[in-house]
Amino acid sequence: MLYQIVSLLLEVATGLLSGACLLRLYMQHQRIPMSQRSGNPLGQFIFALTDWLVLPLRRVIPAAGRWDLASLIAAWLLQLAEFSILWLMTGAGAGWLAVVLLAVFGLLRTALSGATGLVIVFAVMSWIPARSNLSDLLDRLVTPWLMPIRRAIPLVGGIDLSPLVLLLALQVTAILLGSLQASALGAIL
Repeated sequence: MLYQIVSLLLEVATGLLSGACLLRLYMQHQRIPMSQRSGNPLGQFIFALTDWLVLPLRRVIPAAGRWDLASLIAAWLLQLAEFSILWLMTGAGAGWLAVVLLAVFGLLRTALSGATGLVIVFAVMSWIPARSNLSDLLDRLVTPWLMPIRRAIPLVGGIDLSPLVLLLALQVTAILLGSLQASALGAIL
Protein backbone atom coordinates (compact mmCIF):
# COMPACT_ATOMS: atom_id res chain seq x y z
CA MET A 1 0.00 0.00 0.00
CA LEU A 2 2.82 2.43 0.86
CA TYR A 3 4.45 1.70 -2.50
CA GLN A 4 1.21 2.52 -4.34
CA ILE A 5 0.80 5.82 -2.48
CA VAL A 6 4.40 6.87 -3.05
CA SER A 7 4.18 5.75 -6.68
CA LEU A 8 1.04 7.85 -7.24
CA LEU A 9 2.51 10.93 -5.57
CA LEU A 10 5.78 10.59 -7.50
CA GLU A 11 3.94 10.08 -10.78
CA VAL A 12 1.81 13.19 -10.27
CA ALA A 13 4.72 15.40 -9.16
CA THR A 14 7.07 14.10 -11.83
CA GLY A 15 4.40 14.33 -14.52
CA LEU A 16 3.65 17.93 -13.63
CA LEU A 17 7.28 19.05 -13.41
CA SER A 18 8.66 17.09 -16.36
CA GLY A 19 5.61 18.04 -18.44
CA ALA A 20 6.28 21.69 -17.59
CA CYS A 21 9.92 21.28 -18.64
CA LEU A 22 8.83 19.72 -21.95
CA LEU A 23 6.27 22.47 -22.50
CA ARG A 24 8.98 25.03 -21.79
CA LEU A 25 11.21 23.31 -24.34
CA TYR A 26 8.48 23.35 -26.98
CA MET A 27 7.30 26.90 -26.25
CA GLN A 28 10.87 28.18 -26.57
CA HIS A 29 11.29 26.26 -29.82
CA GLN A 30 8.10 27.89 -31.14
CA ARG A 31 9.44 31.28 -29.94
CA ILE A 32 6.42 31.93 -27.77
CA PRO A 33 7.19 34.79 -25.36
CA MET A 34 7.05 33.65 -21.75
CA SER A 35 8.41 36.56 -19.73
CA GLN A 36 6.36 38.73 -17.40
CA ARG A 37 6.44 41.51 -20.00
CA SER A 38 4.74 39.26 -22.57
CA GLY A 39 1.57 38.95 -20.51
CA ASN A 40 1.54 35.18 -21.08
CA PRO A 41 0.33 33.70 -17.77
CA LEU A 42 1.04 30.12 -18.85
CA GLY A 43 4.62 31.04 -19.74
CA GLN A 44 5.08 32.75 -16.40
CA PHE A 45 3.70 29.65 -14.63
CA ILE A 46 6.05 27.36 -16.60
CA PHE A 47 9.05 29.55 -15.76
CA ALA A 48 8.11 29.67 -12.07
CA LEU A 49 7.69 25.90 -11.97
CA THR A 50 10.89 24.96 -13.81
CA ASP A 51 13.49 27.72 -13.29
CA TRP A 52 14.92 26.04 -10.17
CA LEU A 53 16.04 23.07 -12.27
CA VAL A 54 16.47 24.39 -15.81
CA LEU A 55 18.56 27.49 -15.07
CA PRO A 56 21.41 25.64 -13.26
CA LEU A 57 21.48 23.03 -16.04
CA ARG A 58 21.59 25.75 -18.68
CA ARG A 59 24.96 26.85 -17.29
CA VAL A 60 26.51 23.53 -18.38
CA ILE A 61 24.20 22.32 -21.18
CA PRO A 62 24.08 24.58 -24.23
CA ALA A 63 21.08 24.91 -26.49
CA ALA A 64 21.06 23.13 -29.83
CA GLY A 65 19.72 25.74 -32.21
CA ARG A 66 16.21 26.59 -31.07
CA TRP A 67 16.06 23.56 -28.77
CA ASP A 68 16.71 24.22 -25.08
CA LEU A 69 18.48 21.00 -24.14
CA ALA A 70 18.59 22.02 -20.47
CA SER A 71 14.78 21.76 -20.34
CA LEU A 72 14.90 18.33 -21.99
CA ILE A 73 17.61 17.04 -19.64
CA ALA A 74 15.70 18.48 -16.66
CA ALA A 75 12.58 16.56 -17.68
CA TRP A 76 14.60 13.36 -18.10
CA LEU A 77 16.35 13.82 -14.74
CA LEU A 78 12.97 14.17 -13.05
CA GLN A 79 11.82 10.92 -14.66
CA LEU A 80 15.10 9.27 -13.66
CA ALA A 81 14.61 10.39 -10.05
CA GLU A 82 11.07 8.99 -10.00
CA PHE A 83 12.07 5.56 -11.31
CA SER A 84 15.19 5.47 -9.14
CA ILE A 85 13.14 6.04 -6.00
CA LEU A 86 10.64 3.37 -7.02
CA TRP A 87 13.46 0.98 -7.88
CA LEU A 88 15.08 1.55 -4.47
CA MET A 89 11.74 1.02 -2.73
CA THR A 90 11.13 -2.33 -4.41
CA GLY A 91 14.68 -3.60 -4.07
CA ALA A 92 14.28 -5.11 -7.52
CA GLY A 93 17.36 -6.62 -9.07
CA ALA A 94 16.70 -5.12 -12.49
CA GLY A 95 19.68 -2.78 -12.37
CA TRP A 96 20.32 0.81 -13.30
CA LEU A 97 20.10 0.22 -17.04
CA ALA A 98 16.42 -0.68 -16.65
CA VAL A 99 15.87 2.46 -14.55
CA VAL A 100 17.53 4.65 -17.20
CA LEU A 101 15.43 3.01 -19.90
CA LEU A 102 12.25 3.47 -17.87
CA ALA A 103 13.12 7.18 -17.49
CA VAL A 104 13.48 7.54 -21.27
CA PHE A 105 10.14 5.83 -21.88
CA GLY A 106 8.56 7.84 -19.06
CA LEU A 107 9.73 11.04 -20.76
CA LEU A 108 8.24 9.92 -24.07
CA ARG A 109 4.94 8.99 -22.38
CA THR A 110 4.84 12.39 -20.69
CA ALA A 111 5.38 14.10 -24.04
CA LEU A 112 2.58 12.06 -25.63
CA SER A 113 0.23 12.75 -22.73
CA GLY A 114 1.02 16.45 -22.84
CA ALA A 115 0.46 16.61 -26.59
CA THR A 116 -2.84 14.75 -26.18
CA GLY A 117 -3.96 17.20 -23.51
CA LEU A 118 -3.02 20.20 -25.64
CA VAL A 119 -4.94 18.85 -28.64
CA ILE A 120 -8.04 18.10 -26.56
CA VAL A 121 -8.08 21.57 -24.99
CA PHE A 122 -7.39 23.12 -28.42
CA ALA A 123 -10.30 21.21 -29.98
CA VAL A 124 -12.71 22.15 -27.20
CA MET A 125 -11.66 25.80 -27.30
CA SER A 126 -12.08 25.85 -31.10
CA TRP A 127 -15.81 25.29 -30.57
CA ILE A 128 -16.01 28.60 -28.69
CA PRO A 129 -15.80 31.54 -31.09
CA ALA A 130 -14.31 33.99 -28.55
CA ARG A 131 -10.59 34.65 -28.87
CA SER A 132 -8.38 34.78 -25.81
CA ASN A 133 -4.71 34.69 -24.93
CA LEU A 134 -5.02 30.99 -24.11
CA SER A 135 -6.70 30.11 -27.40
CA ASP A 136 -4.04 32.05 -29.32
CA LEU A 137 -1.31 30.24 -27.38
CA LEU A 138 -2.86 26.84 -28.02
CA ASP A 139 -3.22 27.69 -31.68
CA ARG A 140 0.51 28.45 -31.90
CA LEU A 141 1.37 25.22 -30.07
CA VAL A 142 -0.97 22.77 -31.84
CA THR A 143 -1.33 24.13 -35.39
CA PRO A 144 2.18 23.00 -36.50
CA TRP A 145 1.14 19.41 -35.71
CA LEU A 146 -2.19 19.77 -37.50
CA MET A 147 -0.94 21.36 -40.73
CA PRO A 148 0.32 18.14 -42.38
CA ILE A 149 -2.95 16.41 -41.50
CA ARG A 150 -5.01 19.33 -42.81
CA ARG A 151 -3.17 19.12 -46.13
CA ALA A 152 -4.07 15.41 -46.41
CA ILE A 153 -7.63 15.52 -45.04
CA PRO A 154 -9.93 18.27 -46.28
CA LEU A 155 -12.80 19.76 -44.25
CA VAL A 156 -15.78 17.42 -44.08
CA GLY A 157 -18.99 19.43 -44.20
CA GLY A 158 -17.10 22.45 -42.87
CA ILE A 159 -15.73 20.44 -39.90
CA ASP A 160 -11.99 20.13 -39.31
CA LEU A 161 -11.26 16.50 -38.42
CA SER A 162 -7.50 17.01 -38.09
CA PRO A 163 -7.54 17.17 -34.24
CA LEU A 164 -9.36 13.83 -34.15
CA VAL A 165 -6.85 12.28 -36.55
CA LEU A 166 -3.98 13.67 -34.49
CA LEU A 167 -5.49 12.28 -31.28
CA LEU A 168 -5.80 8.86 -32.91
CA ALA A 169 -2.19 9.05 -34.10
CA LEU A 170 -1.03 10.01 -30.60
CA GLN A 171 -2.94 7.07 -29.08
CA VAL A 172 -1.51 4.62 -31.62
CA THR A 173 1.96 6.00 -30.87
CA ALA A 174 1.35 5.49 -27.14
CA ILE A 175 0.37 1.86 -27.76
CA LEU A 176 3.45 1.28 -29.91
CA LEU A 177 5.61 2.96 -27.25
CA GLY A 178 4.23 0.63 -24.58
CA SER A 179 4.99 -2.39 -26.73
CA LEU A 180 8.50 -1.12 -27.47
CA GLN A 181 9.08 -0.50 -23.76
CA ALA A 182 8.00 -4.04 -22.89
CA SER A 183 10.30 -5.48 -25.56
CA ALA A 184 13.25 -3.34 -24.49
CA LEU A 185 12.82 -4.21 -20.82
CA GLY A 186 12.36 -7.88 -21.70
CA ALA A 187 15.69 -7.82 -23.53
CA ILE A 188 17.45 -6.22 -20.54
CA LEU A 189 15.90 -8.40 -17.88
